[in-house]
Amino acid sequence: MLPQNQSSPKSVETRKQTTLLILLLPTTIWLLIFFVLPIIFVLVCSFLQRGTYGGINWIFTLDNYQRLISPLYGGVFWQSLQLAALTTIVCLIIAYPLAFFIVTRPERWRNILLGLVVIPFWTNFLVRTYAWIIILGNEGVINSILDSLKLIDEPIDLLFTPFAVIIGLIYGYLPFMVLPLYATLERFDFSLVEAAQDLGSNHFWSFWRVIFPLTQRGIIAGSILVFIPAFGAFITPDILGGAKTLMVGNLIQNQFLQARNWPFGSALSMILMGVILIPILIYLQSHPNDY
Repeated sequence: MLPQNQSSPKSVETRKQTTLLILLLPTTIWLLIFFVLPIIFVLVCSFLQRGTYGGINWIFTLDNYQRLISPLYGGVFWQSLQLAALTTIVCLIIAYPLAFFIVTRPERWRNILLGLVVIPFWTNFLVRTYAWIIILGNEGVINSILDSLKLIDEPIDLLFTPFAVIIGLIYGYLPFMVLPLYATLERFDFSLVEAAQDLGSNHFWSFWRVIFPLTQRGIIAGSILVFIPAFGAFITPDILGGAKTLMVGNLIQNQFLQARNWPFGSALSMILMGVILIPILIYLQSHPNDY
């Protein structure tokens, strides 16, 4: 018999589970209302017909997905995939040494350097994107400097090109690569590098065989955080790319706001979500112990 003031282990465990469910309830309701239900609506809408003057006709059809087989839309997806992949690779090349540099500084400098990385978030993303028009325009900063140095005879067309889109995407999403890498490198045990060098390894092989494998979690997390928004970006290609660089995000925006074809825009959104989520789910399933 247990004393009257002492609960059984089973009742204690039951109370813990009840408390946990109560704490999770607000978050669960929030996700259901603002995440799950909108996705269900978009999914259902993708199988319906467009109304004569916009809107939705509640008639089931697969035409919206069949249209995606067209080379026109396949080209847009392929271009978006290329730009997002290139953005991710360049961000990784820039962010890895930057994060490594910050981690190896004295502790009193780390917060300052991290603050400099985060400072761009203090300004609206749209404003920061418009600022690149001033930098890349025919009369912008870059062309003015090159002209003053007598390196060009006429302005270089930098704006409204895929190059401008890449620059804008890298600038916008670089912090999303730096921060996960910094968090991973900060927990790294650098005595392992010293041990590798004591065993005769040089700097390159110490990095490639010790540091790089043990920081793959940060690389993967940063790559996901950069690739997903870059693949679905629409503000940057719309402002810096003009009509010459069309990405999936622009196509979805045009279908919802201009063409008023909500079913086809929903189908594009579901395909975009699938292209992003399926590889992530495959990786998480094949590496269950990584996260």
